[in-house]
Amino acid sequence: MNILLVGSGGREHAIAWKLKQSKKCQQLFIAPGNAGTATVGINKNIAVTDFENLGNLCIQEKIDLVLVGPEVPLVEGIRDYFEASEALRSIKLIGPGKLGAQLEGSKDFSKNFMNRHGIPTAAARTFTSANLQEGLDYLDQHSEPIVLKADGLAAGKGVIISPTRAEAKEVLRDMIEQKRFGDASASVLVEQFLEGIELSVFALTDGKNYVLLPEAKDYKRIGEGDTGPNTGGMGAVSPVPFADASFMKKVEERIIQPTIQGLHQEGIPYVGFIFFGLIKVGNDPWVIEYNARMGDPETEVVMPRIASDLVELLDAAATGNLGSIQVEFLPEAATTVMLVAGGYPDEYEKGNPIHGLEEVKDALVFHAGTKTTASGEIVSNGGRVITVTAFGKDIVEALEKSKKGAAQIQWKDRYYRSDIGLDLVKLLH
Repeated sequence: MNILLVGSGGREHAIAWKLKQSKKCQQLFIAPGNAGTATVGINKNIAVTDFENLGNLCIQEKIDLVLVGPEVPLVEGIRDYFEASEALRSIKLIGPGKLGAQLEGSKDFSKNFMNRHGIPTAAARTFTSANLQEGLDYLDQHSEPIVLKADGLAAGKGVIISPTRAEAKEVLRDMIEQKRFGDASASVLVEQFLEGIELSVFALTDGKNYVLLPEAKDYKRIGEGDTGPNTGGMGAVSPVPFADASFMKKVEERIIQPTIQGLHQEGIPYVGFIFFGLIKVGNDPWVIEYNARMGDPETEVVMPRIASDLVELLDAAATGNLGSIQVEFLPEAATTVMLVAGGYPDEYEKGNPIHGLEEVKDALVFHAGTKTTASGEIVSNGGRVITVTAFGKDIVEALEKSKKGAAQIQWKDRYYRSDIGLDLVKLLH
């Protein structure tokens, strides 16, 4: 098969690395890709939302399968564009259409969907500039702390937890009136705070059947000890020690199955990944959010733990044949540590030369925000730049290797968290 992978982050490098291992993968193109994806496939400098040129590439290169990595092209309707074209509609595409991508594209839509289908989630109300005063009055009665979420896409940064009602009011005004997250916060959900421990669960579905991929736990905040502002993710671990068989049975019965059945009942076709952002409250799973694609940096620990052929899985999803597929996992633990630019998630520099990549021997290096200059030098090209994934017999051993690899990679002002996964290590003892 000739495959096109859309995207340019660490998730896409990890997926590209996994796709390339399949005997069924003939040619692999990544658009636009990064310095890392160029080592496993052919980068094409086409933006993820340039549907016309992505379509032209598919025709020129006789692409059989398209896998859409990030959320923006899904929410903007890449599937709908392909299905509307006679020349493109026969190409297999992994990723939902605009309708299904609302699970991620609109927090308000997904909250109402969960309520309609009895899927456990925090109580919430949505406010806009039209009823802002009502929202401020509502906050007067709300228990503390308070969760405020931008309705639209905000690159993983649109959630703020306010410890007090007074601060929550300021945040609500800032999000709606000052457009803190642009159009994404034109609508804001005010949500009940759930006390518990989070994890990410991933399903690949053909619209009726599904397979579960390895679960993971990611670390969103920039600072050690989970402090500071949210980022797109600073690291991840898999498996998750507290997600035992009885807990995962609840996840499937109460959340995954009702979600996929609900989409089917509502006439929303869905072929692709569903990310379930969960929180374990007591011994029960609740949904914090859906994503319409794989998470990042969770993909960087999930893909290495899949023993099965990824191209076979994607082909089965695209053709409605997932019901007959079993996914095999590697038993080892995998951990990843994200190296970011100094100043991220606020202002940061790009274009700094990266050194030491070739020194990492006992781990996988996935590129997130990198590019190769005309002279062949690899430089930083984003806030999250490199992620280092390692295997171990347990989380502790894997983390040692990830951190060793992270320490070997250098560029100006680079930063990483050294405490990824340590909270889970405590649970093991």
